[in-house]
Amino acid sequence: MKVSNYEITRNRMRDEFIKYDQEKMIQKFSLKNDRQYLYLDFMGRPYRINRKNGVVEWSEDGFHSVTEGNFNESMTIYDVLCYSKDSCSLSGKFCSINMLKGIVKANPPGVNLFQKTADSFNGKVAALEKACESFGEKTDLKGDVAVKLYPFSFLPVILQFWEGDEEFPANLKFMFDENILQYIHYETIFYLLEHVTDRIQETMVMGKNE
Repeated sequence: MKVSNYEITRNRMRDEFIKYDQEKMIQKFSLKNDRQYLYLDFMGRPYRINRKNGVVEWSEDGFHSVTEGNFNESMTIYDVLCYSKDSCSLSGKFCSINMLKGIVKANPPGVNLFQKTADSFNGKVAALEKACESFGEKTDLKGDVAVKLYPFSFLPVILQFWEGDEEFPANLKFMFDENILQYIHYETIFYLLEHVTDRIQETMVMGKNE
């Protein structure tokens, strides 16, 4: 079976992960741990990272059965644990991705990177709001849905969604703490958001089937 470039990159990062100081990770993020694994929650789901080979796994039954993390999950976790600055801290101020300090504004005004996802949420405000509240809390910001999500307990992301109408398409917007780049690389923000939207969509489907 052919291995994709995403899997190759993820698997290469396993070897990089084990080179880093795991005790520092434990202290920085108050990680639960034992001799074999480090543990943390990511979008409401428990994960563990093998301390000897770097494999990331998640489980929904107390790790009696496990699934290996995909590219987005694994790369985001590796980046947070390995790259984050020793003195990383939140500012409490939120901004759009193009307004983060030190980045080049690559997307012209009006380009919505999340249009396909926004379209999939259109007409499903109640289900979207219910799913989002599984991962965070309502805010007073504008939007048909406006929620502060906690992908990690220590790293919030704000989601705002507006329904489309005859004049305007549905709109999905994310805002980040101004200091998010102290925690992850710019590129990793997109891996994080893909996982965030995947988990929201999964939760919406589960809610529909209940």
